[in-house]
Amino acid sequence: MKLTERKAALRKAAFAARKTAQARAETSGPAATAHLLALLGERAGPGPVAGYLPIRTEIDPRPAMAALVAAGRVVCVPVVDGPGRPLSFRAWSPGCALMEGAFGAMIPVDGAACTPRSLIVPLLAFDASGGRLGYGGGFYDRTLADLARKAPVLAVGFAYAAQAVETVPREATDVRLDAIVTEAGVRWAQ
Repeated sequence: MKLTERKAALRKAAFAARKTAQARAETSGPAATAHLLALLGERAGPGPVAGYLPIRTEIDPRPAMAALVAAGRVVCVPVVDGPGRPLSFRAWSPGCALMEGAFGAMIPVDGAACTPRSLIVPLLAFDASGGRLGYGGGFYDRTLADLARKAPVLAVGFAYAAQAVETVPREATDVRLDAIVTEAGVRWAQ
C-alpha cells in the first residue's frame, strides 16, 4: 500500500476515534487544558503562543488560550493564506470579532500579525515519536519548518488520548512535534 493510501486509511480511522473521544470532552477537556497550561508555563518562551479555533471534533484549546491572554501572553491563531504556503497568524483574544476563513476555520477580523514561538497544534492522530497526522494540506509542516529556520520553536500537539496510534506514516516533509498533550498528561516525543 502506498504512503498516501496508508495516510488516507489512517485519517478515516482517526476521524472516527476523535469523534468518539470528543463525546467525552466535558470530562477530558479540563484535564487536557490543565496539562497544556502547565507545559506552556514551563517550556514556552516569551514570544507569542499560537493556538487554534477548533473545527469539526478537534479538542478545544480556547480555555487554555483565554488563560494565557489573562496572564498577559500574546495569543494568535492560524490563517490559511493559500495552497502550498505556510500559515500566517493573527492576534486573538476572547470575544474578538471573527470571520470565516479557509476550510471553515474562524479567524480574527482585525487581529495584528504575529510570529509565534510556541504552537498548540491540532491533529487527527499522533505517535510516540512526535509523528502527527493532519488533514493532508501540509500547512503545519511548512509553517513549523519555516519558523524553525528563523528561531527555536516549541510545537505541542493537543489531542485526546484516544488519538494515539502505533505509527503515523511519515514523508520527508512531515515535521515532528516536540510533545503531545492529552487528558492523560504530557508525552514528550521519543
